[in-house]
Amino acid sequence: MEKNIKIYEKFLYEIWKDQQFENELVTRDGDKINVLDTGQQNRELGGPDFKNVRIKIGNITYNGDVEIDSNYSDWKNHGHNLNKRYNSVILHASLNNDSGHSFVYTQEGRKVLSLPLGDFLERDIRTRIQDAILKERKNRINKMPCVEINDVMDKKKKIDFIFELGILRFKKKRAKIIERLKELKYLRELNLKEPVIKYELDENFYSRKFTFDDFKDADIWKQLFYEQVFEALGYSNNKAEFFKLATYAELSFIKKFSDQQNFFLFIEAILFHAAGITPGSDSFEDEETLEYLKKLKECRVQIQTEYDCKILNAEDWHFYKHRPANFPTLRIAGGAEIIYRMIKEDLVAKLINVFHASNNYKKINKELRTHIIVKSKGYWKKYYNFGQQIRMDTKYFIGLSRADEIIVNVILPFSSVYFEMFGKKELAKKVLALYVNYFQNCENNLVQEVSSTLLLNNASKRSILYQGMIELFRCYCSKAKCMECVIGKSVFN
Repeated sequence: MEKNIKIYEKFLYEIWKDQQFENELVTRDGDKINVLDTGQQNRELGGPDFKNVRIKIGNITYNGDVEIDSNYSDWKNHGHNLNKRYNSVILHASLNNDSGHSFVYTQEGRKVLSLPLGDFLERDIRTRIQDAILKERKNRINKMPCVEINDVMDKKKKIDFIFELGILRFKKKRAKIIERLKELKYLRELNLKEPVIKYELDENFYSRKFTFDDFKDADIWKQLFYEQVFEALGYSNNKAEFFKLATYAELSFIKKFSDQQNFFLFIEAILFHAAGITPGSDSFEDEETLEYLKKLKECRVQIQTEYDCKILNAEDWHFYKHRPANFPTLRIAGGAEIIYRMIKEDLVAKLINVFHASNNYKKINKELRTHIIVKSKGYWKKYYNFGQQIRMDTKYFIGLSRADEIIVNVILPFSSVYFEMFGKKELAKKVLALYVNYFQNCENNLVQEVSSTLLLNNASKRSILYQGMIELFRCYCSKAKCMECVIGKSVFN
């Protein structure tokens, strides 16, 4: 039973206590259900919602507990089927049966009748409850089966397990970087242009044994870094699109225009052209937008004579339900500045040198952030989409929170691979130590949910635990692998 009862559950609890049913309760087989005693509401203890209930189903009287959920599926979603505390349940009641099944099963394997209360409620009451559920569901993103009982596990053991998962996630990011590094090397040798789908790579690629000498070309590392940063700029909804953009508009192509006086504008023109989202000027009236589009067009005239790669469709991009500050257009503007720093200021070399220059983690942290944070400027300081002006000027294209995400998810695993590739093991250890001791300034709904559920509210500020919580949910919770999870095995046994 949850400590903070949702409003719709309160509705159901009151209906159960008052037995406010329009029709007589019956099973799917037609057996009458007579509630002799609704029991006592369980307000403090973990376990079923009502204790000491007496129910007569057909000719048999049952004594035990009743669990009330919004949906039939919540029985498993909340982990009741794994929790010994629910072995005493004699009836599972839910507002809706979202599965079509008439029974649930306890941890010990006993079959329990599941009753859809919505079939027996007055229409106006049922509508009110359903509206409350839909509203709550919109605000609820993730749920963990052990939400009610994981407090029985020692806090240190939880943190130790999540720490291990944080290390595992770092290793996975390294492995992904190494695999892409191999692809880039191989594609460059074949002189192939992106996009090349993985399954189009021939047997020679998969059977080849790469050596450190294969990765001495600095341009491969820069293209890799560019792709990884852009993927991070895409968040979850535009992640794939940003990665494609970086593979379509390659760094080597953008570099061809680096001698142009207005090079930054050329970068923007290339990116928006490859993204497929540069509009015509016919539908705009404000002078600032018309002037900006004119400048982009002037650059694009020169670009198109040499650009023969793919272009994304405007429909590929996800703008809907994004805050203006997170629109792909503003993220592309931020990415343009990162590219400018890479080409004009040798950004990748600067980031690598940060680890050479200091052993002070706070100083390294500060310098990495300085190199990645991008303040707003130009047209996109006042606009969030073409012709759509923002109420208040945008301060940052890449702020502290997104910079920390890029540092943790890109720069640290990237640098770790780089140092190990070239035999600099001490620097690789320094990178890992920074990851272990990094505190990122980020907010993530999934992490907040996991942290709150596990009663580890402050732990998620530490990056390795933040990443570990993501790994926990994606590899265990979302896949219902509770009995393979250290926490699950501890609380459900």
